[in-house]
Amino acid sequence: LVRISERSGATTGREIASLHRSYPRGLREYILHNSLPGSSSVDVITRLNAALGQFFAETVVRLARRAGISLSSIDVIGSHGQTVHHLPDARPLFGLASRSTLQIGDPSVIAQHTGVITVGDFRTADMAVGGQGAPLVPYLDALLFRSPSRSRLLLNLGGIANFTVVPAATKRQKVRAFDTGPANMVIDALAERLFGVPFDRGGRRARSGTAVPTLLRWMMSHPYLDRRPPKSTGREVFGAMFVDGILRRGRGAQPEDLIATATEFTAFSVFDQYRRFVRPTVRCDEMLVSGGGAHNRFLMQRLQAHFAPLPVRLIAAEGFSVDTKEAILFAVLARATVLGRPANLPSVTGAARPVILGKICVPCRPFVSPEACDQRKARHIADSARDRHRVWHRHSRPALLC
Repeated sequence: LVRISERSGATTGREIASLHRSYPRGLREYILHNSLPGSSSVDVITRLNAALGQFFAETVVRLARRAGISLSSIDVIGSHGQTVHHLPDARPLFGLASRSTLQIGDPSVIAQHTGVITVGDFRTADMAVGGQGAPLVPYLDALLFRSPSRSRLLLNLGGIANFTVVPAATKRQKVRAFDTGPANMVIDALAERLFGVPFDRGGRRARSGTAVPTLLRWMMSHPYLDRRPPKSTGREVFGAMFVDGILRRGRGAQPEDLIATATEFTAFSVFDQYRRFVRPTVRCDEMLVSGGGAHNRFLMQRLQAHFAPLPVRLIAAEGFSVDTKEAILFAVLARATVLGRPANLPSVTGAARPVILGKICVPCRPFVSPEACDQRKARHIADSARDRHRVWHRHSRPALLC
């Protein structure tokens, strides 16, 4: 839950409360099973889309209760959704270019279950104009972490690792960012398969092993690492099939050695991408780390070893939780959407132009008549529509408002 303020063109965000809620037992594996070609089912994905929307809505209700606020005082919900597939590279399909991504947990369901305007499906608009649809976090990085004197590298260690380069005193259009490769995705998968645990807590198992040089060289030879930015990746590239390859090539190695190799791969691939695609043009003064991987102390030590003497610090040093930065991002993006503001960075995603991200889902509260449905937010939406009209007019493009 975030309070966002804007004065004299400067945007600030303050976290009020947060809540982490795990998926019910078995749901995570069910989602992963239905995120892969060959094992997914269209009827299951359809049902998951609605079920996850309800799960997310229930979580919002719990968060509001924890914070001691009413749902009616929340202006907008931003929901990224659960990614099941991400295909950023255009491929021909019946004479049409198919570049797309799919996040489930329908925002319409969230809106109707909470009574709060909900914005979701943020990535598709960027991809529709030739972008990768990722990463989106640079918008937040440019707003909140720009420094007049220090060039910063902001690293997020989620399932995929991505970083944003924010040069000192730079304009937002000069920010660069891209996915460097896997972060927790491969480590977590190996922890599940080799030890029956969801992740390597604190990097303890990796610390007790030794990286296998031949296996690490094979991992570092992945063609994604040679591609120049803008670029993005996901489970389709570094998911189950990649992990299968690690287990085949690492047959005979100790389980601790395999997870140590995966951890070293994450750290070294991040540094490799900085060394090849960032350092020749921007010398950064510090790196700020967020995401679940920031809790892996061994991974953090390996990053510091590769980046030394560049300081590697947790983003908590700047007053932000390492766990909630991306959630804050989608609150900020949702606000930009209802204000009619483009929030993709074409220099980052490769899009042909700036676009407004996301789809706005407007509820009608069940405890009031349709005629009296939340007049304050109705006026807010009307104002937003006028803002969007001005944006479209400024870009001199025909528009159809659906």
